[in-house]
Amino acid sequence: MPKPSMMMKRKLLLFLALFSLALSALALRVLYIQVVEGGALQRLAYEQQTRDRLIAPDRGNILDRNMVGIARTESVATISVIYNQIRDREAVAAALSRELEMDHGEVLERVSRRVALERIASRVELETAERIRQLDLDGVVIDEDIRRVYPFGSLASHVVGFVGRDNQGIIGLEARYDRYLRGESGRILTDTDVRGIEIGGGGERRIDPTPGYSLVTSIDVILQQYAEQAIEMAVRRHNAKRGAIILMDPYTGEILAMANKPDFDLNEPFQINDPETAAVWQTLTSEERSAALNQMWRNPSINDTYEPGSTFKIFTSVAGLEEGVVTPDSRFVCNGIHTVGGRHIRCWRYPRAHGALSFVEGVFTSCNPVFMITAERLNAERFYDFFTRFGFRERTGIDVPGEAVGIVHRLDNVGPVELATMSFGQSFQITALQLLRGASAVVNGGHLVTPHFATKLLYADGNVAHVFEHPVSERVISQETSDLMREILEGVVYTGTGNRTYLPGFRVGGKTATSEKLPRRSGRYIASFMAFAPAEDPRVLALVLIDEPQGAYYGGQIAGPVMREILENALPYLGVAPEFNEEEQRLPVAQMVVIPDFTDINLDAAMRIIRELGLDAVIDGQGEVVSGQFPRPGDEVNQGTKMILYVTR
Repeated sequence: MPKPSMMMKRKLLLFLALFSLALSALALRVLYIQVVEGGALQRLAYEQQTRDRLIAPDRGNILDRNMVGIARTESVATISVIYNQIRDREAVAAALSRELEMDHGEVLERVSRRVALERIASRVELETAERIRQLDLDGVVIDEDIRRVYPFGSLASHVVGFVGRDNQGIIGLEARYDRYLRGESGRILTDTDVRGIEIGGGGERRIDPTPGYSLVTSIDVILQQYAEQAIEMAVRRHNAKRGAIILMDPYTGEILAMANKPDFDLNEPFQINDPETAAVWQTLTSEERSAALNQMWRNPSINDTYEPGSTFKIFTSVAGLEEGVVTPDSRFVCNGIHTVGGRHIRCWRYPRAHGALSFVEGVFTSCNPVFMITAERLNAERFYDFFTRFGFRERTGIDVPGEAVGIVHRLDNVGPVELATMSFGQSFQITALQLLRGASAVVNGGHLVTPHFATKLLYADGNVAHVFEHPVSERVISQETSDLMREILEGVVYTGTGNRTYLPGFRVGGKTATSEKLPRRSGRYIASFMAFAPAEDPRVLALVLIDEPQGAYYGGQIAGPVMREILENALPYLGVAPEFNEEEQRLPVAQMVVIPDFTDINLDAAMRIIRELGLDAVIDGQGEVVSGQFPRPGDEVNQGTKMILYVTR
């Protein structure tokens, strides 16, 4: 037998090598399919052989600090049909349209769709679903579903937010903490043939949903209600464009209440709240409708910036004291106008003047020249250093979406005029929350806090799953300056421009502001008041904003009484007991009187009754007829209490 040639051997070896390589590749491919893709392919095969229906998980509750439910989930049902299992489509459509109170033609059209599973109605009441179940209709399936419910309606609507049709958070806390609240869907699995028809005896298998975590917030429903009632009355009384109140713990940054008016009903979030827009709603394009809804949903306390006005004088004061360019006894002279860079800038009291006064008296009277001179002594670099220290060039980090950041001059664009106007809160813009965050450092000993709502997450059984931590900065000003500013700002309320917030028995510090909106001389203002109490160890830091009040617009005059009302309710609720000083103790506190209703009474007649009761009164507005009052009718107060009468006509 002839020996194979060398060429034949080489061909044989090449063939064996290629065969081995192909065999190895095949083995590797099989291994890859089994190990790497096996799970996915098995799932695809299973999905071809089964039909699954999702079970919505229980969305976690949103709770206030006292475990009161602000947002919760109710059990409802979803009604669907399986095309291949329906024998009499007309009968099914007739029954479902009757029980669900839906149009028969619409239901019949859905029942006739050639799809594996067609949803007829979502969020069906359990009683209705049970009636449909009793009808035992071929091809009709009833699955568990959930519905988000907001027991307090519009309470804290801009903060809490709401969910869409798929129970996914849209705005507010519902959106920010959606990944914790939503849970994981379950499934009902049914064996089917290739046509999607259920295999007899196959049965159904259930994979239970995993409920979401509940979110515990810093909100206090009682304080939120106080705030919303007060700001709603103020907006109506002064025919204002909008208003806001924020209450915050200055040591932790926990927000106790954030009220914005106008607001909207969380249970009907797509129902527009503006009557004029609602009247033309059907004529609007989809883009115009979206814009209107987004405007209604936006949270002005964190989404909008404004010129803070005189409340910012707090920070100019702190910078001057910290840097030693002023002392409490430093002397100034106000002539009604201060000239800076060749420009004459008026004091708010112009054409009158404050005359000679100390730095502390300048704070009490909110004298613009005092703060312009203080800023001049600081210079722009040091002024901007404190501007940055107090967080006005960054977001606060609050845990709801959409926070804006301040609009501020670049340092190299700040000349003498810009520095002067910035010293009393003009020519830059910040958010209300930025102002409160900065103020927290002024009154808490010098630490910037992170404003927030979330405190912890709970498992479905109520046990704690996670505790949120929110940063607190290192000291940005000295304890001594913080102590001194609390004392000075208490004087603003006791004897200065904030006297309408004075509460006998309670030590309150604060600062008024009247901010002129752009363009200048448009006659549009924001009246505001920032306050804290008790002054010696603040439990609450608060801000009242009233946007575009009609008529009187000064912060002390408009926002001050609102702040007083808030603190009068909030402080006792927070467990702060009144402590009367010697002057207050001389008031006839043992004699109590019940406040009558002065509404629609002639002012002269009301004043006679007030004097007979041993009370005093401040008149707010111009007119001869009482349109509102504080304290409210039926309140029991000490003789000597100073009332506020709001008059019109």
